Amino acid sequence: MWKYLSKLQKNLIYSIPASMTLGIIYGYFRDPTFLKSLIMPLTFLMVYPMMVNLQIRKVFSKEDLTVQAAAQVLNFLVIPFIAYGLGRVFFSDNQYIALGLLLAALLPTGGMTISWTGFAKGNVNAAIKMTVVGLFIGSLATPLYVKWLMGTGIEMPILDVFKQIFLVVFLPMVAGNITKTQLIKRYGEKTYTTEWKKKFPLLSTLGVMGIVFVAMALKSVTILREPLILVGLLVPIVLLYGSNLVLSTMVGRLFFKREDGIALVYGTVTRNLSIALAIAMTVFGKQGSDVALIIALAYIIQVQAAAWYVKYIDRIFGPPKTAPEVKLVSPTPVD
Repeated sequence: MWKYLSKLQKNLIYSIPASMTLGIIYGYFRDPTFLKSLIMPLTFLMVYPMMVNLQIRKVFSKEDLTVQAAAQVLNFLVIPFIAYGLGRVFFSDNQYIALGLLLAALLPTGGMTISWTGFAKGNVNAAIKMTVVGLFIGSLATPLYVKWLMGTGIEMPILDVFKQIFLVVFLPMVAGNITKTQLIKRYGEKTYTTEWKKKFPLLSTLGVMGIVFVAMALKSVTILREPLILVGLLVPIVLLYGSNLVLSTMVGRLFFKREDGIALVYGTVTRNLSIALAIAMTVFGKQGSDVALIIALAYIIQVQAAAWYVKYIDRIFGPPKTAPEVKLVSPTPVD
């Protein structure tokens, strides 16, 4: 099972569109109403595994303060307003889709932030801290931002949002920390790191695919009646990620060394779409599928953007510094 889940995670560029396609087909030929009962279990399956490996103590370290501050300024004072502006331009007639774009921009960093930073040979420790800090701030700030920016246009149950954030973020966080503690206590730190640590994110991938399937099934009739709606949704998503990449790359290159700059890019461009999707599907009732639609599509663009960025990382930031090569002089052979 783990082998197949690993393949799904490594090929999100294919697995997410496949889940979307299957959901659309299922929702068109079958009544998808009963799938709503799966939203909370799938949400827990999606978020809880990410929390097991979360290193909460990193929040209290004093390392990388400058790059951490820059990341959070971009995450909460710049990027949400870019998303809000794009939503106003492209979705003035559908504020729930605009809300989905805003939610995708309000919750920065996830487990893949750390992974992509590692692939690009960036500062992984800084990425870990950005993930934890961004998750805490985003969880507390999201209801306030949504109420402030979208509250006049849609019904915004702010208490329900706080309640759902508690259920889909902080409760899994506590459960994940308990799980990690018990596993280390029972099997030891080494066994946890080599055997258990890599398995939990794979379960999260299964939850993501399940939620995407449900979201698409609930929206399938509308999508098949107006297939061009997907193209119209992709344009502002591409603009959001494109502007984020350009902005964070400029800041990273101008003000930080290579490793910190790479962490800054992935700590601001990579969003926690899993939690955004969970909030969309659990808070906004029948409009939740509208909110979730654009978030599901954002997975495709985010994975593509992150992967291509790694490919060209040396051209953008230059090659990583390596230790000077030590040449060993072989002794003269004896006949």
